[in-house]
Amino acid sequence: MGEDMEKAVRELKDRQDILDCIHRYCRGVDRFDREAVRSAYHPDALDDHGEYVGDVEGFIDWAFDYHTRHQLRTLHSVSNHLCELNGDQAHTETYFTFYAVNREAPHQATTSGRYIDRFERRDGRWGIAARICVINGLGTELDPEGQAGDLAFVQTSRDRNDPAYMRPLVVDTTRLTRASI
Repeated sequence: MGEDMEKAVRELKDRQDILDCIHRYCRGVDRFDREAVRSAYHPDALDDHGEYVGDVEGFIDWAFDYHTRHQLRTLHSVSNHLCELNGDQAHTETYFTFYAVNREAPHQATTSGRYIDRFERRDGRWGIAARICVINGLGTELDPEGQAGDLAFVQTSRDRNDPAYMRPLVVDTTRLTRASI
């Protein structure tokens, strides 16, 4: 195999490994599988998920508690995925749709947004080093005016000020609710 082909195969494998992390995260959150969620991150990662901003262990605790209290079932589905590789670092933007059957009305809920991630390859393993979750819509039942996601989450914009363009992606530590750092 020539050098160009080896480089192309390496890039394809890196992209697939990164997408696999995102898929393990979605499955882990929906199945309350701590190991699956944890495996998508590096241990020192920070996650800004709006109402929770902090370390991975705290995020998992918060997410599982939130979904236990508010939902009977959840489904995290990902679609558009942009991955910009740069050696042992990658920046990704992954669109998601979250479906839930809530414990209280409205019983059916849909949220859309994006996972904006900085991935790093450490010791041959890709994992999330920093994540900012942004909300684009919470559905008409929860957010008839289309602005509820703006309250707790990092603001989105329809230009290059959007966090998807931040290089390197860094979680704003003034927003921390819990961190092990």
